[in-house]
Amino acid sequence: MTASTTLTERRRLGRLKVSGIGLGTQTMPGNLYGPVTSRKDMVALVRTAVDQGVTFFDSAEAYGPFEAERILGEGVRGVRDDVVIATKFGWNIDPDTGQQLGGLNSQPDHIRRAVDGMLRRLRTDRIDLLYQHRVDPTVPIEDVADTIKDLVRAGKVLHWGLSEPGPQTVRRAHAVHPLAAIQNEYSMVWRGPEEQILPLCRELGIGFVCWAPLAYGFTTGTINPYTRFVPGDFRPALPRNSAENMPANMPLVQLLLDWGVRKGATPAQISLAWLRAQQPWIVPIPSTTRLSHLLENIGTEEVTFSSEELRELTTALDAITIQGARLPAGVLRLSGVEAPPRPR
Repeated sequence: MTASTTLTERRRLGRLKVSGIGLGTQTMPGNLYGPVTSRKDMVALVRTAVDQGVTFFDSAEAYGPFEAERILGEGVRGVRDDVVIATKFGWNIDPDTGQQLGGLNSQPDHIRRAVDGMLRRLRTDRIDLLYQHRVDPTVPIEDVADTIKDLVRAGKVLHWGLSEPGPQTVRRAHAVHPLAAIQNEYSMVWRGPEEQILPLCRELGIGFVCWAPLAYGFTTGTINPYTRFVPGDFRPALPRNSAENMPANMPLVQLLLDWGVRKGATPAQISLAWLRAQQPWIVPIPSTTRLSHLLENIGTEEVTFSSEELRELTTALDAITIQGARLPAGVLRLSGVEAPPRPR
């Protein structure tokens, strides 16, 4: 089971309807896993995803910077009304040049300028789902939400969400303007959102989007202690991929391989299907630059678990302890941040 003809299932993120599997564009500029074949190929990959039933595309101004949005905008040209575009602001990036100025910036004026640049690059008049990429510890979330409300009134933004926020920030943001989605890393390797964020999404009626749902390729079964990454690939910097931790993490890969044989699926499909089975309002957005991987991910829709199978798989997963942090310490410090209170 490697591919499905087209995706047919639709899921809800708040009031937003999207395909049950999305496509992330983070790797398309070629600055995460190493160089890509060509920009033309990435545009074609986006269009193929549309043809295969993918309606949910995720990007960010930081990817490139700017290049992933340009690729996506060109890829959905002519079919813009058939897809849902999500993108993100929040890093301190010069809106004109793309220069990374360091740190975060969710000041209202910066958000407005960032959104105008996004609209140009995406060749559209509205952003379906706009995320704050990381919570800015210097800006009250109420100020961010009020800015989003203004952009909604102007028709530039339709829905909004947060990426890697603290739970109280979610509550405060949602109280000002309802959130459609929370986007966090979530995979069989990293299950942190199960503690607070997923229950909170259920309580508030917020959808959940999984970034890195394949753990940067670890749950595809293609990475092992003998893997040699190409120059420019950031994955050797992940603590769980270190020479000390990788061998201890291989039981998860074996679990996926075993279940793949059992279900007639690939390890990646087992991994994505497990995420989708957690809740009907969870949507994974695996990034890829390869057609074969895109089709493989889409084929996940054909993989289902009975209640007994899901319990069995999850119980086996519970027994595996992953060694090593999910991200470098400097990046982790930006996750789970609570926004400061609004001055009285």
